[in-house]
Amino acid sequence: MSEKRKRNLIAIGAIFIVYSIVAVRPVSLETVLVPRWLSSMESGPPISFGEQTPPPGAVSDVLPFTMDRRFGYVGMDGQFLLNRERTGQVSISGERWAEFDAEPESLTLYGIDGEALLVIENSGGYPFFLDGRVFVIGSGQDSVSEIGGRGEVLWTFDFPSPVTSMDAAAGLLLAGLLDGVAVLVDGMGRQVFSFDPGGSRFSVILGTAISADGSQLVIISGIDSQRFLFLERFGAGPGDYRVVYHEFLGEGFRRPVHVAFIENGRHVVFERHGGLGIFDTASRLTRNVEVDGRLRALDGSGGQGLLFAVFADSESGAATDGNNLIGIRVSARTPRVVIRAPFRSEEVFLGRMGSRLVVGGGQAMVAFDLERR
Repeated sequence: MSEKRKRNLIAIGAIFIVYSIVAVRPVSLETVLVPRWLSSMESGPPISFGEQTPPPGAVSDVLPFTMDRRFGYVGMDGQFLLNRERTGQVSISGERWAEFDAEPESLTLYGIDGEALLVIENSGGYPFFLDGRVFVIGSGQDSVSEIGGRGEVLWTFDFPSPVTSMDAAAGLLLAGLLDGVAVLVDGMGRQVFSFDPGGSRFSVILGTAISADGSQLVIISGIDSQRFLFLERFGAGPGDYRVVYHEFLGEGFRRPVHVAFIENGRHVVFERHGGLGIFDTASRLTRNVEVDGRLRALDGSGGQGLLFAVFADSESGAATDGNNLIGIRVSARTPRVVIRAPFRSEEVFLGRMGSRLVVGGGQAMVAFDLERR
C-alpha cells in the first residue's frame, strides 16, 4: 500500500471515529444525529449509510468549503462539484470563488462549475464575498471597493486606518478598524454611521456582525479590557444606532474573534476566553458556555436551537492536540454542551445547510442529519 493511500485511510478512519461517537449519542430527547455519507476528498464516490433523504429543498444545494490544502463545493449527496488543491489564497462563497497570489494584478472570479464569471482588472487588492456581493479590499487593508456584475468598480471607500474585521447585510457594510473605530457604509459607498467604543487600554475592533435586516450591530472591541457591544437602530435615519447592551470580557484576545447572528437573529454567538458567549437579543442577557481550547470552526446557522463548533484541545490550536466537535443547545434556558466528539486532524471544516451537518478532517468529509425521534 502506498504511503499516500495509507494517509488517506487514516484520515477516513479519523472521521469514522467522529461518526461512531456522534451517531449513537442523542443531542436531546427529540433530536439525534444520523450519519448519511462519508466522502474521501482524493478518490472514489461517497459511501452512503442507508437511504439518502436530503432535507426538503436541499437536493441541489451545495456547501462551499476551504481547508488548509483543498477547497471547493460539496453537494448534499456527498458528491464534490468542485474539489481543488490550493496553490494560493482563496475566497469562496455559495455562488463564486477566486484563488489569487500575494499581489494579484487582476482577479478572475469563477462559478461553482469552475467556469470563469468575470475578470477584475487592476484590482489593487484581494476579493471577498459577503451578503451575495463582491468586494475588493485594498492591498494596504485600508480601502474597500464593491464590484459590479461586469467587473466594474461601483464605489470605493477609504478608511483612516487598516480594516481588522468586516460584515455585510441588508445593503450595509460594517468595518472594524485598527484604530478602534467601527464604520458603517451604505450600498452607495457612503458613510452613514461611525462609532468609537473606547473603554480599553488598546483600541482595536476585533469582531463585527450585522443582523439580516440591518437593524442591529454587534462589535467586539479593545484589548484589556475587551468589550461586547450590542447596538440597535432607534430612529428613522440609516445611521441612528445606539448601544443598548455592553459587557466587559476581561483582557480579551489579541486577534480577530468569531461573532455572528444565529437563529434568524434571535441570538448572537461570540468567542470569549473559556468558550462561547450566547447573547439573547430579546432579553438582552448573555449566557456563557464553557469549552476548553481554541475555536477552529463555527456553524453560522444555529437552526433548530442547535449550534455546532470545533475546538482544538488547547488555546494554541496545534493540530497535534486534537479537536472536539461540540454541539450546543442554545434554545435552552441555560445553553449547554450536549455532545462532544473528539477527532484528530490538521485540517478542519464545519458546514451546515438546514438539518444536514457536514464535518471535514484530513482528506475526508462525513455528513449527518438532525432528526427528531
